[in-house]
Amino acid sequence: MHKPKSNLIIYTTVAVAALGYFVDIYDLLLFSIIRVESLKSIGVHPDDLQNIGLSLLNWQMLGMLIGGLGWGILGDKKGRLSVLFGSIILYSVANLANGFVQTVEQYKILRFIAGLGLAGELGAGITLVAEIMSKEKRGYGTTVVASIGILGAVAAYFVSQVWDWRTAYFVGGGLGLALLLLRISVFESGMFNSIKETMVQRGNFLQLFQQKERLYRYLKCILVGLPTWFVVGILVTLAPEFSKAFGMTETVATGGAAIMYCYTGLTLGDFASGIMSQLLKSRKKALLFFHLFSAGTIVWYLTSGDISQSYFYFKIFLIGFGVGYWAVFVTIAAENFGTNLRATVTTTVPNFARGALVLITPFFKAMKESFGQIGGAYIVGATCVFIALAVLYYLPETYGKDLNYVEE
Repeated sequence: MHKPKSNLIIYTTVAVAALGYFVDIYDLLLFSIIRVESLKSIGVHPDDLQNIGLSLLNWQMLGMLIGGLGWGILGDKKGRLSVLFGSIILYSVANLANGFVQTVEQYKILRFIAGLGLAGELGAGITLVAEIMSKEKRGYGTTVVASIGILGAVAAYFVSQVWDWRTAYFVGGGLGLALLLLRISVFESGMFNSIKETMVQRGNFLQLFQQKERLYRYLKCILVGLPTWFVVGILVTLAPEFSKAFGMTETVATGGAAIMYCYTGLTLGDFASGIMSQLLKSRKKALLFFHLFSAGTIVWYLTSGDISQSYFYFKIFLIGFGVGYWAVFVTIAAENFGTNLRATVTTTVPNFARGALVLITPFFKAMKESFGQIGGAYIVGATCVFIALAVLYYLPETYGKDLNYVEE
C-alpha cells in the first residue's frame, strides 16, 4: 500500500504546483493584457501608453526581483510550503487591490507589491516537485507544472474579454485565495526535512558568491533564459506598436490577443521542450534546439511588413512556441544546486531572468531612438539570443542527476 500512497502524494503535489503557477501566470500577464484599457480608464493620454505601460511593467519586475530573493531564502530556511502559502496570499490580495486603482502612482505601488508575491510561486513549486520525484521522471513533473501554468495567460485573456479590467483583477485575486484550500493537502519535501535539523547552512544567498565556479553556474542558469522575456516583454507586449511600425493595414489595438496567442504557443513549447529533454535524456540539447528555433522566429516576426492581423497572430504564436522552454530552464536551475540552496536558486533564477526586462527595456528604448522600433528590436533580440547560446555551451548537463546533496 505504500507505493500508491507515494504516487498519490506526487500527483497531488504536481497538480497543486501546476494550479498555483496557473494563477501566478494569470496575475503576472494580466497587466500586459489589459494595459491599454486600464491606463486609458484612469486618464493616461494615448501618447503615453507605451512609456507608462513599460514603467509599470518595470515596477512589477522590480518587485519580482526583490521578492524572488526573499522567498527563495525563506524556502531554504523554513521550507518550500511556507513560500507556497505566503506568496499566494500576498499576490492575491495585491491583485484584488489592483481592481480599485485610480491613479498611475497607485498602480505602480500595487504592481510592485503583486510582483513581490508572484516571485515565490514557480520556484517553490518546481523545487518541491523536483525533490519528491525520481531523478529519471522529475522532468515530466516539472513539464506538467510549467505547461498547465502557462495556460493562465490564456485564461486571463478570455476573462478580460468577458469582464472589464477591474473585474479581471478581482477574478485573479479570488482564484489565488481559493487555491489556498488545496495547499493544505501538500506535504513538505523529504530532502528538505532530512537536512532541516542538521548544522548545514541553508538559504545563505551569499554562498552563491563564495566560490567562483558556483557563481558562474548561477549566472549561467539566469542568462540562458534571457530571450523569453525579450519576446514576451518587448515583441508581444508591444504588439500594437510593432503592428504600426510594420505598416500593417489591420493594426492591433491592444496586447491582449497577442499575449493569448503567444502563451498558447508557450504552453505547447513548454510541453514539447520538457518531453524532448526527457526523450533525449539531455536538458542542453532540448534547450539548444529551442534557442535556434526561437532565433529564426524572431527574425521572421521582425520582417512582417503589411500582413493580415490573423497572420500576425500566427507569427506571435510561433515566437511564443520558440521561447517555450521555461520548464526545462527552471528544471536546470533546480538540478544545478544542492538542497540547502535549491529553493533560493530555483526561485531567484526565473525572477532574475524576468527581471532582466528592467535592463532590456531601457536598452530597447535607446536602440529604438537610434535605429527605430524594428531596428532596435533586432539589436536587442540578437544580443539576448547570443548571450543565451554562449552560456548554454558552458552549462553542465543535469538530466538524471541525484539531487540529494548539499552545497558545502
